[in-house]
Amino acid sequence: MSDITGLLLDAAADLLAARGFHGLRMIEVASRAGVSRQTVYNEFGNKEGLVQAVAAHKTQEYLTGIATRLGENPDPWEAMRSAFRFTFEQTEKDRLVSAVLTGQNAEDLLPFITTRGHPILFHATEVVEQHLSRHFPGRRVRLTAETTVRLALSHLLMPSGDLDSAMDAVVRVARVTMDA
Repeated sequence: MSDITGLLLDAAADLLAARGFHGLRMIEVASRAGVSRQTVYNEFGNKEGLVQAVAAHKTQEYLTGIATRLGENPDPWEAMRSAFRFTFEQTEKDRLVSAVLTGQNAEDLLPFITTRGHPILFHATEVVEQHLSRHFPGRRVRLTAETTVRLALSHLLMPSGDLDSAMDAVVRVARVTMDA
């Protein structure tokens, strides 16, 4: 990724967190990044392309952190617990993701992780599937991977308790699904 692309993605993420999709203006993204509006259009095509690029960039940041944590612990379930803890804690710190999940200033962004969130679900499921495949070779792990990712996203969207309870629920479901 070029320096300009990174600056544009950071500027867009900040503005999206503050104003949502409908409040995002390409000229403001350009101004914050110190480039022309045409540069933003050349880089991303349109506002939708810019928002999709921000979503892809944020997703990759999360998936890199998740994959790192999945590889740090030899116990597959403790590794999953660590990865989900990272996800939940990172979400609390990330202005854009918090705005998306709470709807505060960005209620129009929720579809990017729900009805239009297929890229997030697909790539997160792949990371968890690879982890489970390393620990349970020859087993069919896709259903467990997708179920646990969907459950973790559900806990992020609508928390029903504290972080430890949510992680316990996700890992418990993963274990039961693997044993089925």
